Amino acid sequence: MTLTHFDADGQAHIVDVTAKVETTRLAVAEAQVLMAPETLALVVAGSARKGDVLGVARIAGIMAAKRTADLIPLCHPLALTRATVDFEIDHHLPGVHVRAAVQTNGPTGVEMEALAAASVACLTIYDMLKAIEKGMVVTGLRLALKDGGKSGRYVADERRTS
Repeated sequence: MTLTHFDADGQAHIVDVTAKVETTRLAVAEAQVLMAPETLALVVAGSARKGDVLGVARIAGIMAAKRTADLIPLCHPLALTRATVDFEIDHHLPGVHVRAAVQTNGPTGVEMEALAAASVACLTIYDMLKAIEKGMVVTGLRLALKDGGKSGRYVADERRTS
């Protein structure tokens, strides 16, 4: 297997997708932010000092999906057709599960956009709560699903989590 982001001379380059077929492409990424039960209670109640933690994190994640090419040097700038960031409160962790889904119609996938969205949403949760708890842990960032394109469908192994 060859790495696509290097040319024959070993120099980094953006992959040429000129000849690739445009298809609908979807990627879903997930991660978690682990925190103390007291910190999670503030998130659930909406009473964190900086405001609506999950609302701000959702917008930050969507913005990250849109700006991935500015963050990851060899990513193509893509016209996204959908970007969502959803949260699930888990009192057993305790913490927040983050799930980002990104879609486009184009010649290249949106895996990096979904991963960027999930990670930036987690970092925003951390940022909004760090005055209360500095020991939070962001964990389990992974591609959960990818569909479309030449390589087809990928679904992460459910047993392999954080």
